[in-house]
Amino acid sequence: MKRGYLYIALSTFFFSTMEISLKLVAGDFNSIQMTVSRFFVGSLVLLPFAIKHLKALEIHLEKEDLFQFAWLGFICIVISMILYQLAVMHTKASVVASIFSCNPIFVLVFAHLLLKSHIYKHNIIALILQVIGILCIINPFATKLSISGIIFTILAALTFALYGVCGKKSTEKFGGTIVTCFSFIFGSLELLVLTLFSHISPVANFLISHNLNIFANVPLFTGYTLSSIPVFIYIAVGVTGMGYCFYFLAMEYTDANTTSLIFFFKPIMAPILAFIILKEFIPLNMIFGILFILCGSIYTIVYTMRLEEKLEIV
Repeated sequence: MKRGYLYIALSTFFFSTMEISLKLVAGDFNSIQMTVSRFFVGSLVLLPFAIKHLKALEIHLEKEDLFQFAWLGFICIVISMILYQLAVMHTKASVVASIFSCNPIFVLVFAHLLLKSHIYKHNIIALILQVIGILCIINPFATKLSISGIIFTILAALTFALYGVCGKKSTEKFGGTIVTCFSFIFGSLELLVLTLFSHISPVANFLISHNLNIFANVPLFTGYTLSSIPVFIYIAVGVTGMGYCFYFLAMEYTDANTTSLIFFFKPIMAPILAFIILKEFIPLNMIFGILFILCGSIYTIVYTMRLEEKLEIV
């Protein structure tokens, strides 16, 4: 159990520094380039663990499984993580970290719509608290934040939640490590193909003419300097690879509710680290927003733990 808490602490640290690290090299790398590179390298870090799990399960991947991984990779990498990268570009790292941490609540909504899972009273209360928290952070009546950045962040959180729900059956069959690793591999390769298409003149011209320059002629090997390479390695190997690795190891040594503490601590740590490293000012409305988000997370975790205790007694 102690080892499980160590994994939770390590995963929380890596995930809390995600937006900050991306912000540090936002001017060095194209957003699409960064997404392709970090998830492909991250998937290679997870690959030995995924292969070990496959051997332990004595399961062979079927064609249908590979198609499912490709679909999950498309949702997660091509859609959600591109939106996430755009969010980091357009607004504060602390804002992205806080709002994105709401994705477990969005999971409940998609699980209800797609898997017919029940939404209980405590889920609704938590959802309301999370929404109030987001509104406090956005502060629509006097916001100085980028509206596009907020929209990108919310859409990224929503689509990441969709990725989690769509991958539920595969996760039950293979486990989180295998699903994450192979969906990352497929997703990064899919995005690489689209990146190569962006170099075709008619495609590039069309994108540029519609003010989508960021998607046109996407570079793959530029931006690597003595100052940016260490940060990129940290993002790809540390945040993307080891962060998810420790997350799934925590799941093995503890339980889902305990592991979900990662999403409880991240909204606290990320703004503090953003203030220290990026000198991002934390206004009062954002502090209130974070508190509401935390209240929603705490309420869900405490209620679920009490419910499990009652079931164990019965």
